[in-house]
Amino acid sequence: MPSTNTHGIVLLAHGSRDPLWRRPMEAVRARIQATQPDVEVRCAYLELCEPDLATIIAAMSAQGMARVSIVPMFLGAGRHVREDLPHMVQELGQAFAPMHLRLLPLIGEDERMTALMADIASEAIAARNPDETIR
Repeated sequence: MPSTNTHGIVLLAHGSRDPLWRRPMEAVRARIQATQPDVEVRCAYLELCEPDLATIIAAMSAQGMARVSIVPMFLGAGRHVREDLPHMVQELGQAFAPMHLRLLPLIGEDERMTALMADIASEAIAARNPDETIR
């Protein structure tokens, strides 16, 4: 069934066999979907769990999506992000033309993420009881 949404977002994470590992990604997806109901938001995983990126892109193509932004939910750029992912997105873009796929920078490269992680770590130290033993 074709979607009325023309733009989609894919939150791409590494993946894990542990089903609880998905909770943060699904929470991000739900938050975006709640604030932007006109945008289709999906989660995809590189390995160890489903659905993979190709499956999600195929489903979004079948829904009639014109543009899809792929957000790598990685803090650092390992081999998967530097080498495998751009190649994979290029191949999917060719396979599902005329859909336009846009690979965004990984989330860990955004200075807002760095600042947020620093703030959270700083709050942890500020909230520590001075009489508490650090182990």
